[in-house]
Amino acid sequence: MNPIDWNRMGPILLTSAGETLYMVGLAVLWGGFFGLVIGLGLYLTRRGNLLANKWVFGALNVIINIVRPTPFIIFAMALGPVTRALFGRIIGIQAFTFAMAVTAAFAFSRLVEQNLLSVDPGVVEAARAMGASPWRIVRTVLIPEALGPLILALTFLLVAVTDMSAIGNMLGAGGLGSVALTEGYRQFNWSIVYIVVAILVVGVQLFQAVGNYLARRVMRR
Repeated sequence: MNPIDWNRMGPILLTSAGETLYMVGLAVLWGGFFGLVIGLGLYLTRRGNLLANKWVFGALNVIINIVRPTPFIIFAMALGPVTRALFGRIIGIQAFTFAMAVTAAFAFSRLVEQNLLSVDPGVVEAARAMGASPWRIVRTVLIPEALGPLILALTFLLVAVTDMSAIGNMLGAGGLGSVALTEGYRQFNWSIVYIVVAILVVGVQLFQAVGNYLARRVMRR
């Protein structure tokens, strides 16, 4: 393996790690929020549910089924006109983070729907029988009952978004994936590649440990 010039690579790795944290953090924050909203919409508008509406449910279901199976890099390129309108360009860290957030939102929405469907329908019916409004049921029954699994789902999303961020170089977004490719793989410097892998593995393990801990705390209440 080639020796590493830490005077040059140290700042590069720190900057790239910061770029990855920025992209992942924003994508999970916005993707998680809008994914929760869309997932709630799916659950509430299903046939027989609190706000049943086959047209809204059908539209959301179709959009999600279009976005989810599309390879991320292709979907990110397809968003080019949108990112140009929003940010004035189709590449760069902002455009790439936006694409990750949109993908994360639709991916998380399905996880939200599945976790809400696992809530005991009898609990929801009891709340309805007592005259609770749909939004009060969401706040006081659905979200609290599904909170533990939702935290685990958000942790899964965070890991998936970290994986997405590794191809940021393809759209000029930088990040650790870019360092692994340009400074490691293309230069045949495998030490750089392994260092980037180690950083990502440690980060993912930390995220997963925190998510598991929070989910256990919630589910023990």
